[in-house]
Amino acid sequence: MRLTDILSSATRTLTAHATRSWLTLLAVALGSAAVVVLSALGEGARQYVLDEFSGLGTQLLIVMPGRNETSGGAPPLLGETPRDLTLHDALALLRSPLIERVAPLSAGEAPVSYRSLEREVTILGTTADFLEVRHLSLAAGRFLSPADPEQAAPTAVIGQTLAEALFGNQSPIGQRLRIGDRRFRVIGLLQASGVSLGSNLADSAIIPVSAAQALFDNPSLFRILVQASGPAALDAAADDIRRIIRERHEGEDDVTVITQDALLGTFDRILSALTLAVVGIAAISLLVAGVLIMNVMLVSVAQRTAEVGLLKALGAREQDLVQLFLTEALLLAGAGALSGIALAYLGIYAVNLQLNLQLTGFQLQVPLWAPLAAGLVSVSSGLLFGLLPALRAARLDPVVALSGR
Repeated sequence: MRLTDILSSATRTLTAHATRSWLTLLAVALGSAAVVVLSALGEGARQYVLDEFSGLGTQLLIVMPGRNETSGGAPPLLGETPRDLTLHDALALLRSPLIERVAPLSAGEAPVSYRSLEREVTILGTTADFLEVRHLSLAAGRFLSPADPEQAAPTAVIGQTLAEALFGNQSPIGQRLRIGDRRFRVIGLLQASGVSLGSNLADSAIIPVSAAQALFDNPSLFRILVQASGPAALDAAADDIRRIIRERHEGEDDVTVITQDALLGTFDRILSALTLAVVGIAAISLLVAGVLIMNVMLVSVAQRTAEVGLLKALGAREQDLVQLFLTEALLLAGAGALSGIALAYLGIYAVNLQLNLQLTGFQLQVPLWAPLAAGLVSVSSGLLFGLLPALRAARLDPVVALSGR
């Protein structure tokens, strides 16, 4: 049989049983769409997290109290800390020529009020270098003074959401508000930057680190953000940080230093593995669709026994019959895969359009391998599960087949 004859015969057979063919095609399409959509979701999440970490700034190191070896967990779930990190520890790091800026952080929750309005927000205590280390920008006013960090000046820089909640359309610059039991003067307004690593700077207030330590009655630091002098200096700067802290903590190596690249690499590996896991689960649905194709083809063989017998009597070889039935299976699998991939792209486009309208910053992104993998698994399952019915049809005895048994 010629290839054109095989394709023509397979197409006529599938259209003759339209309902059965459409249901099988739908199963393959849904499986293929699931693979593409879930991979796009995983890739979008991976890229979103990486962008968020990159938004923290460049050449960044994060110093955290305690060592992750203490309890075997990842920071900040650390073990017992022999010593707290202090403001003097942070300032001592500037002795290293490999360290350009240091931004100590003291953090907590406190009510912020203006006249009769009050809002519970995150309070960050830091220094003037925080603006450069985190690559933030101001919409109005100025940032914290670069004066002595140990001076608890009653000044604050607030985010856009907090400013709108307390002051409405009025400019917050120069206004006085109350944080906890203390009064502060607003000197700056942050440019909108959204949520970054769980910290919504738009709904927070930034005050001098000494003021935050006094407000929370806690002299220890939450963490220290360090900007190295260059990308090539990250590892050496991390060694200097450990050395300086060790000297100040009586020989105790009791801090965890995380480089930004290591953090990005860890999250990249975790999210990539999760993406592959959920895509693998979705691919199982394509195997189920392959079983459905096999069942449909077995039914087709049973219904076309006389036709198979006639073809063999007219000189069709076993190879021709195998090709005929495999072509039907491949047409179902291929058409289903293409339909599913097209459906997935339409759905992803609609979701991304909605996300753009909501300005979330998160987008579904289809990796190049996803449609290829969906198509390959679909066609492979069609071949695999179409082989048994094809072999059964090819091995039918022509005399028995013509008798309809």
